[in-house]
Amino acid sequence: MKDYKKYFSQFVKENYPDDFGSILAGTESNYLIISADTSFAKTSGNPIDKRLDFSAYFLALIRTLDERGETFENIRKICLQITTEYVQPKNKTQAFLKRLLPKMINTWLGQILIKAFHKRVSVNANPDGFIARIITDKEETLGLGYGIDIMECGICKLFNKHNYSKYAPILCEVDEITSGLAGLQLFRTGTIANGAEKCDFRFKIQE
Repeated sequence: MKDYKKYFSQFVKENYPDDFGSILAGTESNYLIISADTSFAKTSGNPIDKRLDFSAYFLALIRTLDERGETFENIRKICLQITTEYVQPKNKTQAFLKRLLPKMINTWLGQILIKAFHKRVSVNANPDGFIARIITDKEETLGLGYGIDIMECGICKLFNKHNYSKYAPILCEVDEITSGLAGLQLFRTGTIANGAEKCDFRFKIQE
């Protein structure tokens, strides 16, 4: 079983103790169909595309619950429970590394890593994937020297393709949590999922 599936199983059981077996079975069935659209991510040179397999399973659960007549708010609730738990560091080493990376931004090693990351995420041969730009101008990044513009969102493309675009913004809600775990405060003026032309991630070091 893929590591992230245990979080789906945990919260489906908590929220649907009488029906969790059929919900998980339905999620697996829907995932087999949806994951055909994200299989390219396994070998993609763009590291952001690696999120798409999790997103396919996330969408599979949404479809399963929607087909059972669940409300948007109930679906949002369980999805946020799952994703919030999933992004938490699993040990002290992971927690340390999450907070170390922002501190490396203005070091020589950090600059090398940022340039290499930009090279990998700024192009994508697969039309269903992500395209992003790494911004290093301090005037454009609240003085930090690091920001990200998502120009094309693979998650939005996937959800749009399966006619579930209204649920895509749920995943955007978790970005503030992941930023906080890295010791950063997220500032964003818009997301593609909510109709903006790009997702602009800007950060400040938390006080």
